[in-house]
Amino acid sequence: MQHYESIRSDQESFYRDLHEHPELSHQEERTADGVSKRLSAWGFTVHTGIGGTGVVGVLQNGEGSTVLLRADMDALPIREATGADYASTVEAVASDGTSTPVMHACGHDVHVACLLGAARLLAEHRDAWQGTVIALFQPAEETGDGARGMLTDGLAAQIPNPDVALAQHVLPGRSGTVGTRMGPVLSSADSVRITVYGRGGHGSMPQNTVDPVVLAALIVVRLQTIVSREVAPTDPAVLTVGSIRAGAKSNIIPDDAVLELNLRTYTEATRTQMLAAIERTVRGECIASGSPKEPEIEIYDSFPLTENDESVTARVADAFSAHFGDHAGELDLQTASEDFSDVPRALGIPYTYWGSSLPQARGWAGRGIERVRR
Repeated sequence: MQHYESIRSDQESFYRDLHEHPELSHQEERTADGVSKRLSAWGFTVHTGIGGTGVVGVLQNGEGSTVLLRADMDALPIREATGADYASTVEAVASDGTSTPVMHACGHDVHVACLLGAARLLAEHRDAWQGTVIALFQPAEETGDGARGMLTDGLAAQIPNPDVALAQHVLPGRSGTVGTRMGPVLSSADSVRITVYGRGGHGSMPQNTVDPVVLAALIVVRLQTIVSREVAPTDPAVLTVGSIRAGAKSNIIPDDAVLELNLRTYTEATRTQMLAAIERTVRGECIASGSPKEPEIEIYDSFPLTENDESVTARVADAFSAHFGDHAGELDLQTASEDFSDVPRALGIPYTYWGSSLPQARGWAGRGIERVRR
C-alpha cells in the first residue's frame, strides 16, 4: 500500500512501546487506552470496557459490506531475554497472586499494531472503499475466555451486524509469506484435571494402602493408547499429560493424585470420542486399583475449533495471490488454538483466519511494524 510510508514512523513507535509494556490477560488497561484514543482520533465510534478491557471501533463509510477485523491484546507470563533495546522488563501480579515477568511472546503486539495501522489507513483514505469496518481488540485470548467475555457483556448490541469476520496470527515460517486454508485450521483444545483417590499410609507397609501414585502412572500409560489405537491415523489428534502432583515425602503414600491433561482435536466427533475415552480409562483404572472413591474429572480452559468458511477463505486467498504473488500459499494445519471463532459463531457469520510470517523485504504494507520483530 503506497500510503503506508506516511504512517510508518508512528506505527513503529507505537509497536515498540506496546512490546515494552505488555499486560497479562484481563489486565490490558494501558493497551486498551492507547487503542481507544487512536481509534477516536481517526473518527471511529469507540466502545470500551467490553468484557473488561475489550475495545471496539466502528467506522461507517456509505453502503457496502460490514467487516469485523479482530486483534488480541494480552501477553504471557514469560521473562524476555531477546536483548532488544525495547525489551520488556515488566513485572505483574498474576491471577493467583504471584509476581511474574511479562512479555509479548505470542505476537499479540504485532496483531494490535497491524490492526491499528489498517484502521488508520482506512480512516484516512475513505475514497478507496465503501461499507463499515468494525475493529475489535480482544482481551484474554491466552486464557480462552476473552471472546466469550465480550459476547456476554453485550458485544452484539454495540456493533452493526457484521457480514464477515477476519483475523490473523504471526507464525513461524518463510519470511514474508502469508497463507490460509479452508476448513479446520486451528485445533480445538481442552484441558482436563483429574483427581484420583487412594488410601494413604507408610511406605514400609504398602499392603495397607491403595497407592494413587501407581494408579496415576497406570492412567498415564493407558492414556497414550487413545490416540494411537482409538483415533484413525488420518484424523489428527494430540493428548498430552502435562502435570502430575502427588505426595510430599518419599516414604509416605498419599491419599490422592492430580493429573492435568491437554487434548487437541479438529472435529467435534473426535473431541467427544477422546473425552469419553479419557473418562472410561480413568474410571477403569480406578476400579482395577481398588480406589475407595470415584475420580473427579474437570474440563477447563476450553478453546473452540477454528474452521474457516470455504467461500470467504477462497476470496481472501485469491486476494492474497493477486497482491503477494508466490509469497502467498496454503497454511499448514496448526495445532495451536484460539478463541476468535467464538465471536463469529455467536454472531452467525462466516469467517477466515490466516497466518503470516514476518516480512523483511522492502515494499510490503505493514513492513515497518513487523521489521522490528525479526
